[in-house]
Amino acid sequence: MKLAFIIDPIAKLDPAHDTSVALMEAACRKGYEVFITNMNTLSVKDGKAWAFLQPTKIHPVPLVNGKWQVPNPWYEVAEGKFQPLEAMQFVWMRPDPPVTTEYLYATYILDYVDASKTRVLNSPQGIRAANEKMYALQFTKAIPKTIVTADKGTIREFVAAEGKAVMKPLGGKGGEGILFLEVGDRNINSLIEISTNIGKTPVMVQEYLPDAQKGDKRIILLDGAPIGAVNRVPQTGEFRGNMAAGGSAVQVNITDREREICIQLAPTLKRDGLMFVGIDVIGGYLTEVNVTSPTGVREIDRLDGVSLGDRVMDWLATAAGADQSM
Repeated sequence: MKLAFIIDPIAKLDPAHDTSVALMEAACRKGYEVFITNMNTLSVKDGKAWAFLQPTKIHPVPLVNGKWQVPNPWYEVAEGKFQPLEAMQFVWMRPDPPVTTEYLYATYILDYVDASKTRVLNSPQGIRAANEKMYALQFTKAIPKTIVTADKGTIREFVAAEGKAVMKPLGGKGGEGILFLEVGDRNINSLIEISTNIGKTPVMVQEYLPDAQKGDKRIILLDGAPIGAVNRVPQTGEFRGNMAAGGSAVQVNITDREREICIQLAPTLKRDGLMFVGIDVIGGYLTEVNVTSPTGVREIDRLDGVSLGDRVMDWLATAAGADQSM
């Protein structure tokens, strides 16, 4: 089986943390052929999507005494060539957000992959439809009180009603730009103005969930089903649990309430071709649906003694077999 991974430059990836590396490592371990490319090589030629694909081998990253031991070098990249993506069974779209104009153009190019020969994960149409903040709003029984607006008065009214709130940019990642709003804060007008570009750019504002201090749980879903979770606990003096913001990864179970949320999401995720997803849950409430390059696999593997990458590769083999039988 041949797999292409559209990623950020491989030399910049962290093999002890990056989920893309975990997936590629698992594919190599299974004996699959792995190729890498970057978004800027994607092209359309003769009505088909093409890319400059480089054969790549990921050396095993063993877990020793609870820590990933990264070999040097940890990858080998061979000479590549420009070829149609339909030569692959699967193409993974995994550059990190934010979703820029170039990112959107890449998804348009991926629309020209022959779906009868090759599956793109996640679906380019699904990625375009699923802003990682806005997508959660359709699951009204799962989310906390939430508004999306650029209007300062509306935001102030919401904060006044709730007492405390969290304001998020719609295109942010890793906790970047998330602000805590509280009644009586003399900076509240300035914070709103900066975040909304003086009333031009809508933002998401959610009720503050006190359970955020206990952690922001990342749950990985494969084909709509939860396969693992990690709790990201904020450091002292911080309300954001994102690991990029200094949060600590802690072992955790998936609760019945969280399984109910996954059941609510599953049909919509499958409909939109969003097969590998990371959802964020705080205190039993869904806060985000991450579809671009959800992470957390390395932390779950380390804490739970599992290999989610192997599980994903086994699922791919089953999906490929099902496609061939159709």
